[in-house]
Amino acid sequence: MSRKYIDCREFPSEQNCTVAISADSDQELLEAAVQHAVAVHQHEDTKELRGQLMQLFKEGSPSTDRPAMATH
Repeated sequence: MSRKYIDCREFPSEQNCTVAISADSDQELLEAAVQHAVAVHQHEDTKELRGQLMQLFKEGSPSTDRPAMATH
């Protein structure tokens, strides 16, 4: 299993969030990402949120450089 990550810096937010999270398993990454989304971005922990977050997972580790913002 390869390392995966999700990077809040790729998405605009009111907090101008600079958090990137990585883990060795999808489940561990999902739980950390959900906790972050709920605590920091005031999202509700729903099946839909979990599905959306999983679609944003990328292979590898996040860059130390700030990535370009997504255009979703």
